[in-house]
Amino acid sequence: MVIMPIEELVGKQNRDGGWPYVRGASWTEPTVYSVLALLAAGETEYARRGLRWIVRNERADGGWPAQAGIDQSIWVTALVALLPPEQLGQEAHRRAIAWLLGMTGEESTLTYRMREWLLGNARPADQEFAGWPWVPGTAAWVGPTSLAILALEKENSRRPQAEVRRRVEEGREFLMRRMCRDGGWNHGSVRAWGYESRPYPETTGQALAALRGVRTPEVEKALTVARRFLGECRSAEALNWLRLGLLAHEELPDGYCPPAGVTSRTLPDRSLEMLVSAVQKGSNLFWG
Repeated sequence: MVIMPIEELVGKQNRDGGWPYVRGASWTEPTVYSVLALLAAGETEYARRGLRWIVRNERADGGWPAQAGIDQSIWVTALVALLPPEQLGQEAHRRAIAWLLGMTGEESTLTYRMREWLLGNARPADQEFAGWPWVPGTAAWVGPTSLAILALEKENSRRPQAEVRRRVEEGREFLMRRMCRDGGWNHGSVRAWGYESRPYPETTGQALAALRGVRTPEVEKALTVARRFLGECRSAEALNWLRLGLLAHEELPDGYCPPAGVTSRTLPDRSLEMLVSAVQKGSNLFWG
């Protein structure tokens, strides 16, 4: 893996101020990751152009869509909420946090619970605590739940609030209930299609990052799985999240370098790689 030079990242910025996944139109996810990478590097001029694109695309409900012109706020709002309030704007940041606090997986809603009760279905143990969905009105998943926890935990460290702390704790319980039997996480259920699910490297890294400061026997088991993945994985996205997850627990092996030949093909991957390097150097935009 070769870290993208700042000049190359700046050169890929679209005229509207946003960034594409590879080329073409601007999207919220690559734009937020690019802005975070630029802020971590101290490149505020180009970051401000990206921030203006982000602010322009806020929806009336306080969330953000995947792309300009899409009429629905989704999980990328958690990424926006990771941006420093003084850069995004205090009010826009407050609305992003409020959107996250008001969002939950469909299986945690009163309507869903009532329907299941009327059908005589017992509530599964892994639905006892509320996580976050990719898209409103659908079930909660490990990825968006982990990102929401990161944003809310960062907000709580900046400005402690009981409701924020409660949702962080509930989200972390959701992750603990969704852990695979042998440690680590897949995208959602511990028993997909009626059999024990195997963990995935990227979601294992994301969940460990969201569980920073939590040390239990189960988390220790997940850290063992993450270290094993680190030696096996050849996905740039997965290696970035695995490193962040291990760094969150101070468990990244000393002197670790990603394997040769692993290529970051998208801007989120390249920007996240830069952010991992910044965290290792002490510039941290993921945790408060």
